Amino acid sequence: MFRRSLTGAVIALLAIAVPAGAGDHPGSVYALSNSAGGNAVLVYDRAADGSLSFSNSYPTGGVGTGAGLGSQGAVTLSGNGRFLLAVNGGSNSVSSFAVKGGALDLRDVESSDGIRPTSVAEHHGLVYVLNAGIPNSISGFELDGKGELTPIAGSRRPLAAAQTTPSQIAIAPSGDAIVVTERATNSIMTWALDKDGIPGVSQVFASGGAGPFGFAFGHHGTLVVSNAAGASGASSYRLDGAEVETITPLLPSSRTAACWTVVTKNGKFAYVTNGGTGDITGLAIDEDGAISLLDPSGVNGTVGGAATDAALSENSRFLFVRNGALAKVDAFEIAHDGSLTWVGDVTGLPASAGGLAAS
Repeated sequence: MFRRSLTGAVIALLAIAVPAGAGDHPGSVYALSNSAGGNAVLVYDRAADGSLSFSNSYPTGGVGTGAGLGSQGAVTLSGNGRFLLAVNGGSNSVSSFAVKGGALDLRDVESSDGIRPTSVAEHHGLVYVLNAGIPNSISGFELDGKGELTPIAGSRRPLAAAQTTPSQIAIAPSGDAIVVTERATNSIMTWALDKDGIPGVSQVFASGGAGPFGFAFGHHGTLVVSNAAGASGASSYRLDGAEVETITPLLPSSRTAACWTVVTKNGKFAYVTNGGTGDITGLAIDEDGAISLLDPSGVNGTVGGAATDAALSENSRFLFVRNGALAKVDAFEIAHDGSLTWVGDVTGLPASAGGLAAS
């Protein structure tokens, strides 16, 4: 019995956002080297103005795949910010680090209980890993106060088929469901979680657009999902327990390969990075969860190359975008109206890099 639900009042307090432009404090940005010769978490110091500088590299105790992971969530911070989790796609394991200021301390490396883990999620000490190798699967762990991972017996579940080309796993903010996107089946898959973090029977819901990839949660059960294939863009849904109801079936962005998605802490804006056109699409989210373009062009920021993984600073004042083609991370400041102002970039990422997280 290591976790459970928050009261509505506590959830509401956690959802309060710090306005853009408010006082900020320094933080960090994390990327995964994903090197086949030895995986590592690359740490970048973030100044109060959002600018980045390289800090250090911390071996994960595993190895990467040496190529793109095709996922969102390869590296993630725990909700309390005390721990960082990273996948080792080349050695079928997941690593946990204690976060100490701007430094990391490796605490544990555990088998992912599957093949080629590519995405990891955490909620109040409950951790789930997505294994994208054949056969696709998910597996759960308990994360304790020391950063050690304990496999949860009976938590392993298969996806809809042996190979669904899954992109991301996440645990709902309510803590009562797991969500996975599957590109090959154009599906969103869910499991209800019991009080011990064990998934029940899976459910499969049709995606509003082709190639559902990255996603993020907003307020009131809103789920915003990027659609990487076909008429590329984004869709929005209502998540009620493990049930998924479509709100906006597909909002085309006129861009290509919309893959990675983040939602600001106040639930008003979402940003989707477009790998094919090297830019960022901003979305407004209304009270009912419907989404609309912030700019009719579908472009709110440009990085060139290939805009891939995205992450927001703790108070959503800054957006960070990893550029796989140009081996850099770009930083943008987010204004009250959702518009983006480029702050700068930091270069030197390895070509194999994947994942992005920020504090």
